[in-house]
Amino acid sequence: MEPVNNRFGGGVSSTVLFPWVAVVLLVAIVLILFLPRKYAIVPLLLVTFLVPVMGQVVVVGGLHFTITRILALFGCVRLLSSKVLSRASLLPGGFNSVDRAFLFCAVFGALSFSLVWMEWQALINQLAIALDALGAYFFLRFLIRDREDVRRTIKVLALISVVTAVAMIREHLTHQNLFWQGTVMGTSSVREGSIRAQGAFEVYLLAGAFGATLVPLLIWLWCEGSSKVIASLGMVGASIMTFTTGSSTPLSGYAAGILGLCLWPLRKRMRLIRWGLVVALVALDLVMKAPVWALISRVDFTGSSSSYHRYMLVDNCIRHFNDWWLLGAKDYNTWGWDMWDTSNQYVSYALKGGLVTLCMFILVISRSFGRLGTAMKRVHQRRSEWLLWCLGAALFSHVVGFFGVGYDSQMQVAWCALLAIVSVATSEAIGHDPVQIHVQVPAVASTSPQLPISVGTELHIS
Repeated sequence: MEPVNNRFGGGVSSTVLFPWVAVVLLVAIVLILFLPRKYAIVPLLLVTFLVPVMGQVVVVGGLHFTITRILALFGCVRLLSSKVLSRASLLPGGFNSVDRAFLFCAVFGALSFSLVWMEWQALINQLAIALDALGAYFFLRFLIRDREDVRRTIKVLALISVVTAVAMIREHLTHQNLFWQGTVMGTSSVREGSIRAQGAFEVYLLAGAFGATLVPLLIWLWCEGSSKVIASLGMVGASIMTFTTGSSTPLSGYAAGILGLCLWPLRKRMRLIRWGLVVALVALDLVMKAPVWALISRVDFTGSSSSYHRYMLVDNCIRHFNDWWLLGAKDYNTWGWDMWDTSNQYVSYALKGGLVTLCMFILVISRSFGRLGTAMKRVHQRRSEWLLWCLGAALFSHVVGFFGVGYDSQMQVAWCALLAIVSVATSEAIGHDPVQIHVQVPAVASTSPQLPISVGTELHIS
């Protein structure tokens, strides 16, 4: 049954915060505000992914501030203070097409949801969600500015995967979650005899998605050569995180990332591969008795997956297009059994924000792939090209994972971090290309023997 009382972010009426979490949060806030810019990302990521966030909330004037929301808020404070104190650009490479698409997606989503419900609680809820998304995204865009920042970010994520993997192995051995000891979530989730470890994440699906989507980035870090130990440990940790969740969604994302990396030799023929995939899907739809998206129900790597539910989410979303296309749907929970559980990122954006919001979300993905493709055409070093390809594989891993889970709080930060890295890597790659300047010298008569150019010559300066 849908938890209706929490639909607009309701819940406890007073602050609930473990003492040790409060101390860690305060230390992180101080470090985020006062550490040098390049190191501020370390406490942000460590607290986001290694501190249990579910149920931990600070209530101020009836407003709920989760841990990730508090971090995003103080990230905005750091961002604004840097703008006041420095004339340097806040966003490396400037405000690009991915930034615009992400901003419009968040704004349209919040506006559409509020208009559908026409309640103050819904507006407050959506403003909070917009703060979570936009605060995290633009703060990470500010923090990750060059290749060294990219390397440092991936190293921190590798460390997080190692620590979390150890805790998740312990969950499998003891059925107890170390991060949630003493709470109702202290006992690991079990489905059909399969333990689904989750670490400090809200649900096991998010823990698995974190590990699965991190693998291509860790492979790039390993290939860089200077961080082989942490990259190797990170790959082991990320793989353990993926497999110990006992869920098909993380495994699908893991396989997608590896598949993307394996296509490296065919990188010059990706246009043909993309169109071949489209033709294959159309052909399958013509010969299958069920619609082609029914293939989702066939994805079950563990024997205990709810893949049929994912199929029904997509199916009902398509069949009820007229109900949600304008601003989203209000009563989609009545469309079928458990339809309130929108464990599909695409369906979630559609039902809660309408067609425009869904298109903006797809545009974020499309623009990211587009920038990677453009940058790959312009770089001439295999090392830079490999970084861009690994980022594309990580992005593809997220795209596949979106079919089985909706990102919230922690994984939203991981998603924003990848988009920030994509923006930096593509801006860096495009910026390294020689820029041609064409100067047309007017045809003026000259008899000077020292003039180094002929009359009417066009100069090409690189």
